[in-house]
Parts: sequence; C-alpha cells; structure tokens
Amino acid sequence: MSAKKKKDSGQPELPIEGGQPAAPAPRKKTADENGNGSDHVIAETIETAMVHKPFDPKRLEAGLHTRVDRGFLDYASYVIRDRAIPNLADGLKPVQRRILWALHEKDDGRFIKVANVVGHTMQYHPHGDASIGDALVVLANKRYLIEGQGNFGNIFTGDPAAASRYIECRLTELARTEVFNDAITEFIPSYDGRNQEPVTLPCKLPLNLMLGTEGIAVGLSARILPHNFPELLEAQIAILKKQPFKCLPDFATGGLMDARDYQDGKGSVKIRAKIKPKDEATVVIKEIPPTTTTESLIASIEDAVQKGKLKVKSINDFTSETVEIEIRCHAGVDAEKMIDALYAFTDCEVTIASRIVVIKENRPVELTVSEILHENTEELVAILKRELELSERELLDELHYRTLERIFIEERIYKLIEKCKTNEAVLASVHEGFQGVQEAAHPRNRRCGCGKTVAGPHPPDFAVRHRQASRGDGEDQGGARRDTQESEGSDEICHRPPGSVA
Repeated sequence: MSAKKKKDSGQPELPIEGGQPAAPAPRKKTADENGNGSDHVIAETIETAMVHKPFDPKRLEAGLHTRVDRGFLDYASYVIRDRAIPNLADGLKPVQRRILWALHEKDDGRFIKVANVVGHTMQYHPHGDASIGDALVVLANKRYLIEGQGNFGNIFTGDPAAASRYIECRLTELARTEVFNDAITEFIPSYDGRNQEPVTLPCKLPLNLMLGTEGIAVGLSARILPHNFPELLEAQIAILKKQPFKCLPDFATGGLMDARDYQDGKGSVKIRAKIKPKDEATVVIKEIPPTTTTESLIASIEDAVQKGKLKVKSINDFTSETVEIEIRCHAGVDAEKMIDALYAFTDCEVTIASRIVVIKENRPVELTVSEILHENTEELVAILKRELELSERELLDELHYRTLERIFIEERIYKLIEKCKTNEAVLASVHEGFQGVQEAAHPRNRRCGCGKTVAGPHPPDFAVRHRQASRGDGEDQGGARRDTQESEGSDEICHRPPGSVA
C-alpha cells in the first residue's frame, strides 16, 4: 500500500462564504490537529430578517441561496403577470394589448405594414420582434379585432404567414368602437420610460372568452377555450336581467363537440372531426378538431395505417378555404366502420382540458365562465357610466362656452376692447364686462336699480331685461320695466333694472 499523502501546510484552504451552513458546526481544531494553527471552515451566518435596501451590484450582502430564491420568485411573478396570463379587465395578454395600442396610435383607416406595427410595438414590449409578429398573426386570424390583408397563414393546414414586410393589417370597426377610449384609460410609463402605455384597455367585450388563449408560466398554466360571440352577448343580457344562462365553447375549425365533462369552464371537452361517407369505399373529412391541422391529422392516419389499425388505400388532401380530406378504403372495408376506426385510432377525436386562470388585481386567480361573465358585465356597466359622465361634462363645457360667446356678443363686450392697446388692458376689459353680467345675474345681496338691496333670487329673465334696459329698448317688451315685488323674510325686493325710472 502506498503511503498516505500528507497535506501541504503551506497551502491554506479557501473559506466557504455564501454556501449552505455546515451541520453540525465544525469543531475548532488545535494547531497539532490542523497543521496550520487556524480555523479553515467559516460557516455562513443566516440572516434573521431581510432588510430591503437599494440594489447596489458592487455590494451583495445577502447569501447566494437568498439571492437565487428571490431572483427566481421575481422572475416567476413577472412571467405570470406580464407575459403568459391574460388580464381579467380587458381579456388581453400584455403583448396583445401593446399590439392593439400601437395599431390604435397609427390608425388612420388604411392598412399598415405588419413590420411597421411590430417596430412600433417594440417601444412598449421589451422582447423580440418574433413574439410580437406571431401574436399579431394569431389575433388577425381570430378576425374580431384585427383585419388582415395578405397571406396570414391557414388555420386548417397550419401554413405559416408570410414575412411581416409583405402583409398588412388594421383595426376592425368593432375594435375601434368597443375597445378604446383614451379619456378614461389609465397609463403607466413603458419599460424604458420614454412612452406611456395603457395599464388595461377600457374594453366592453368579454375578450377572455371570445378569443380563448393558452399560457404557460412558471408553475402555472392557463387554457381558456373560445366561445361564441353572440352567445356571450346573450349571456350578458341574461345577467343584467338576472336570468339563468349557459355558455359552451365554440371553435373556428368546427367539429362535433361532446361537453358532458365540461362544467362551467372546468373539466374537458371531446372534439371529433366531421366525417361523411362519400360512397361505399370513400369517406371525406369536412371539419377538423382544434389543436390539429390537416397535415398533422393525415400524419396520425398514416401512423395508424403503419401500425395495422386501419386499412387505407389512399389519402388525398383538397383543402383550400375549407377542409376536404378524402380517404379511400380497401375493397371489403365498410365506410361506416372506417369512420369509427378513424375516431378510435387517429387525431380525428381529441380531448381538450379547460382551466381558466386570469390576472385579477395583479394576482392570478382561477375562475369559471359564469364568474368571468359577471365580472365583464360589471366592468361594462362601469365603463358605460364613466363614458356617460364624460359626455355630460363635455356637453356642459360646450354649453358654457356657447353661453359665454353669446354674452360676449349680446353685451357688446368687444366694444370695450376696441380702444385697448395692451394685452393687460384687453383682459381687464373682458373681466370687467363679464363681472357686470355676473353681478346682474347673481341671486343674492345685490343692489337693484332703485337702490334697494336684493335679498332673494331674481326671476330667470332679469338678466335679459337688464340688457334690454341698458340698450334702451325695454319700453317695448310688454312690461319689461314693471316693478316686481316679492317678499323673502323682512326684505322687500325690487327687480327694476339699473337706470330705470320708478
């Protein structure tokens, strides 16, 4: 046996800092036991309380495991809240919201190159252009919010869209009228602070259930199945009328659905392709299940043939705007039995699970279809109320503006500023002219033309009669100079205009 290698006492061991604490604590060795006369293991001190301080990359005081745990938690929270999961308020993921906002800013009614929209969206979205372009194509193929022009791919065949420099898009009329209202939209700075982006859009539509979505975050996933738009509107009407309702998923690719295991957004649905026999030895697939394409469906049929599950003579794909896959059977194979075998051994039948997870008040929550619709309906009522209040304020402002303009002309205030030579004099003349009208129309504690104190409200036409008397045309107004006596408390009120004769 070789002799045991002796430690080199001239090479001290490195202290372990930021690692896991040793268990049990190392016993202090003597100089004879250690060979160098000093401790060579330094255990990490566990922090009892985390004190939040400004981040300084030159001073990392927390332990390594603490920094990793905190960093991973921040990353997971960001992915859940700001990337993968849609918001309950407007039903959009952040990338979708930023695309729609970029289109809204550039919207002039004409088609815009998708490459330009992607570039404009990158002012708000801190990630690559590929994710923006893919999300825009998906929204355009939904056909609710974005209208596309050019090759945006095919949802039946799975063909990709053309390059972004070759295709164009614009907002639909539905999106223009029901999704945007800048006056009631809350904004925050973008990721670099150079622009302002909306927190959520004031959307009046139940986009969560209209569009459907999938999202995979850190330790969390969401899958919201799309629903029929008119049925969702009928459900919201039923909610307002406090009537019962029921909504089931609806898919753009068609198919036959079995929703017995679908309970108000929880559970799963089975979707079958729509297959019809053409003749005794031929069947035709006219609709396919979601999550599949004609290419993947044909691949699953060929795989079943190779395994001996099906006996197929030929497969022809004639899909263009609609699905049409023709399958010929061998002699002696019945078409009805072929249909049953296709459902059993291929992707002609799929099961899709549903899990509705959305961001509500900056936290992920799992809801049902009914709860989503109730929340969206309450949001709709609140938005409509805010819009009506805004419209009322705008109409009042317009009324006041027109009233001031009318007074300016009728009181001939413009005559006062004709002789003014400075801006200050003009402002003073205008203020003086309006001050006289205000004193004439003020309801209390003004002196009337007869010298008495006015202690009650003037009649509605007093200001008009005052203007008529000041112009000297009050004699023809059928008693415009008539003294009106009213009593309020112990004061006697006279509504004789200034300058009139008792």
